[in-house]
Amino acid sequence: MPTPLPLTNGRLSDAQIKSYWEDGYLFPIPIMPGEEAQKLRAELEEIEDHWQDADLPLPLNTYKRVNAHCVMPMAYRIGADPRILDVVEGILGPDIMIYAVEFFIKEPNTRHKVSMHQDLTYWGLGAVDGLVTAWLSLSPATPASGCMDFVKGSHKNPILPHEDTFAEDNLLSRGQEIKVDVADADKVPIEIHPGQISLHHGLTIHGSGPNTTDDRRIAAVIRYCTPDVKQLIGDIDYAMVARGEDAAGNFTHFDPPSTLFAPEALALYEDMRTAQAKVMMAGTKAKKGLYA
Repeated sequence: MPTPLPLTNGRLSDAQIKSYWEDGYLFPIPIMPGEEAQKLRAELEEIEDHWQDADLPLPLNTYKRVNAHCVMPMAYRIGADPRILDVVEGILGPDIMIYAVEFFIKEPNTRHKVSMHQDLTYWGLGAVDGLVTAWLSLSPATPASGCMDFVKGSHKNPILPHEDTFAEDNLLSRGQEIKVDVADADKVPIEIHPGQISLHHGLTIHGSGPNTTDDRRIAAVIRYCTPDVKQLIGDIDYAMVARGEDAAGNFTHFDPPSTLFAPEALALYEDMRTAQAKVMMAGTKAKKGLYA
């Protein structure tokens, strides 16, 4: 098990920040006690139990997988956690926006994988430095359970060509895979445990294998950006101010949800999903929607 990185008053050191910018990622970073992360997992699984067969407009998995912070208070609570923001501030500075929160789950003993890709490929935001992903482990993420693999220094590339596969065992929206051969020797396994996070740049090449264990691999994934990031392709995009202020005004703001799947939140969610799908699914003839 990798040794957790020491924080100084909950913040990254200059050396750790330098390491992030050199490698394109940083891990494992302790954020909360493992017991607290396990309680978050229990809260998520209780929501799954109560809402799986509810009469929602879309499958529950879609709400978990895309913009969960719009309809699930616990997702916003995780994204706005000051302990995570303290760490992210070392990368993005004092003005931080929540671009997305999602729950990424691999069920036990399944074939599902994530092909090697760059996050920013289809988001319409360009090849920016001002976006970082914090990946909070709610259950052990190990090589056996399908933890992420990162390619060191790959964030120094531009957005590289990708190929859509739409493979049934691929958890990405388009099954997108970078059209570059990545040797196994170049992959760094990002093992983290409940309560720890990893950080990675939006251009870092990464992917993950299947979960071969008897437990679910559960993560809360938060995409943070600076206010100067903007949508370059779509007509509108959404974000929430988590810390500091938004002096740029490039995003439409919205309030965090007060209850689970409230009607007004579901309506906003559909507006967001429709706008982002036009960008993320642009150029493909597939009829599959955005995590439909």
